[in-house]
Amino acid sequence: MQIYILCLPQENGSKVVHDVPLSLRRSLGEGELRLIMPHESFESIGKRALRLHKYAGGKFAIAAKVALKNAADLKLVYTPGVGAVSSYLAAHPGELRDYTMKGNSVAVVSDGSSVLGLGNIGPAGALPVMEGKCVIFKKFAGIDAVPIVLNTQDSDEIVRVVKAISPAFGGINLEDISAPRCFEIEARLKRELLIPVMHDDQHGTAIVVLAGLLNALKVTGKSLARIKIAINGAGAAGTATAKLLCLAGARNVIVCDRNGTIYRGRRGLGKYKGELARLTNPKNEKGDLASAMRHADVFIGLSGPNLVSEAMVRSMERSAIVFALANPIPEIMPDAAKRAGARVIATGRSDFPNQINNSIVFPGVFRGALDNRVRAITDKMKQKAASAIASLVPHPSPTKIIPRMFNPRLVKAIAAAIR
Repeated sequence: MQIYILCLPQENGSKVVHDVPLSLRRSLGEGELRLIMPHESFESIGKRALRLHKYAGGKFAIAAKVALKNAADLKLVYTPGVGAVSSYLAAHPGELRDYTMKGNSVAVVSDGSSVLGLGNIGPAGALPVMEGKCVIFKKFAGIDAVPIVLNTQDSDEIVRVVKAISPAFGGINLEDISAPRCFEIEARLKRELLIPVMHDDQHGTAIVVLAGLLNALKVTGKSLARIKIAINGAGAAGTATAKLLCLAGARNVIVCDRNGTIYRGRRGLGKYKGELARLTNPKNEKGDLASAMRHADVFIGLSGPNLVSEAMVRSMERSAIVFALANPIPEIMPDAAKRAGARVIATGRSDFPNQINNSIVFPGVFRGALDNRVRAITDKMKQKAASAIASLVPHPSPTKIIPRMFNPRLVKAIAAAIR
């Protein structure tokens, strides 16, 4: 939806007035009318989204790829002709991708246990999100994705169900499954299936964060191996991001959860945070988020709203990089981070510069996985995908470190890295 505003002259400048209806737009001069991307309130966006979804009856539909106009078509599409195809594939299952939807299909699977910033709202709440992902898959990568929401949060049952439906799909995109269950579910499916499985909340986020950081470091003239990075959030996205940054060459990453820094020897860490403690925080620093950010070059927020103050940003190193990625309200608003001295600022939102969001990543990753028939999406592929994304911004600046998802080269560049 395009929103137009009317700028009326005032004594001390111009004043922005309301949405302008079509009838009035046609009568106004070009200098009086502007097309904007407004900082619209969450409540306003929500109301418009509800109207859209109800009007359309959801966002997702299934379309046929072949004609079915008469009896002649029917005998090829269905019985008796389809019997020959079934018999052939029963004898040659390795050719399923060439004769069925499998070659261009992805199942988008969620149990609704960690949906956006809304928490555990179950399968009904998860379905519109999965539909949205399927629309993005089709629009940007031409992939036929199918939303599947499960009325169970039992890890064993989720693994069993996904394995049972996997013959029809060329890939599995896990989505909005809570940590730490998401780690176990993904790991088991990757071991037991012969098609690529990716939990997008983890790896899509990690890839786009690394891509943005590579360009932000060019702007600030700093090196990944020599900077201090503070990450807030030790869930799916935070854990995967920390691991990928370390693999890419970062040597000083500190991860915080709600209890402060994750360090070796901290009680009650559990399996996955224990792994983080061994991999990160080389000086074994203890303290809260404010102490972790002190003298940091980079802050990456994968947590919740309004957790970072201007004072915390001011305590960072010169030319600080602030990725405040909580949605819809970031850890610190961009104007506040800028006032505090941050040089490069990114959020997860589309209405501010530098949107760092996994929607940039997953269409290209699965396009490459399907086209190149990879069995697993490896860490090396993720690093190459991040570099490919970063390369689409040849001259990064403080307000331009990441390509827009509407960039026509984006999906192809990422897909080429997944091989």
